[in-house]
Amino acid sequence: MMFRVSSWPAMGLILLLSACGDAPSAAEQVRPTPPASPDQVVAEINGRKVTLKEVDDKWEEYDAAERAKVTQLLYQNRRNVLGQLMGDILIEEAAKAAGMSADAYLQQESARRAQPVGEAELKKFYDDVKGQVQGRSFEELREPMKARMESDRSLQAREQLVAELEKKAAVKILLDPPRYTIAVAPDDPVRGDRSASITIVEFSDYQCPFCSRINPTLAKVLETYGNKVKIVFKDFPLPNHAEAPKAAEAAHCAAEQGKYWEMHDAMFANQRALGVPALKQAAAGLGLDAAKFARCLDSGQYASKVAAGAAQGEKLGVNSTPTLYINGRPVIGAQPFEVFKAAIDEELKRP
Repeated sequence: MMFRVSSWPAMGLILLLSACGDAPSAAEQVRPTPPASPDQVVAEINGRKVTLKEVDDKWEEYDAAERAKVTQLLYQNRRNVLGQLMGDILIEEAAKAAGMSADAYLQQESARRAQPVGEAELKKFYDDVKGQVQGRSFEELREPMKARMESDRSLQAREQLVAELEKKAAVKILLDPPRYTIAVAPDDPVRGDRSASITIVEFSDYQCPFCSRINPTLAKVLETYGNKVKIVFKDFPLPNHAEAPKAAEAAHCAAEQGKYWEMHDAMFANQRALGVPALKQAAAGLGLDAAKFARCLDSGQYASKVAAGAAQGEKLGVNSTPTLYINGRPVIGAQPFEVFKAAIDEELKRP
């Protein structure tokens, strides 16, 4: 199972064709209860007090994956809203300094940064989605498409303005993300400087196409941050990928001859060739001692290590690949470079 990121045209199409219904009025909205302390008593049984921490610990025991998902979702929504709030404050302060209202200042600065939507762009957007618009013509959708694109550009202009204002302000993010303690064994494969301050632990599957897609992003991370970042690889073969466990073993067999990452890269580059004969052929192509590699692979010497990686991931709540942790902060799926950059930059600023 993987998380997919919808393309803009598809999302725009959904908004164009399915935006209906009334939002609840302020009187109808119900505010949620504020977050509780872990020490809060949530039940008493014959005088025995049960704390929220006990509930969460039991939840972790029964369904670590779901708890991790909910915890991360709660943080991400808080972080998104915090970003919006910080932007509002920065714009208000800049507007005050300019002797303007916040709305007027934002409108002025957005107009400077947002490019107008051209006819050619509208036609290209229509061509991208016309197979999904139920036969509606370009003229029918022209104005809704233009409004949507202009709205997106206004949002992008606001983000650009806020980023510029942030650079001039004293901004500290004190909302800490959920973190997990992940043990790294001395023999776990590491890419990058082992003494790096940023550790990215990757739980991955050689047969998973999304895991293959994350590799260029991780390469860009290493290229961008150099000796500040290291990547630790953990095996997490999914149950529906029959060839993944043996492929993971093959990488460890290659490590005996000093070519773990070469084998790792070769298998991800050709995920259709992960059967045992193909793995042996790939090893030979890397210049490994073929007989030694074959003995290692056929013996299942590293099956227990592969299983241990999967067990470690399951205990953390990993249930899809790739799942990565940046200094313990979860990143689920083949996310773009910008997601890694934002988290790494925040971690580098931590005291």
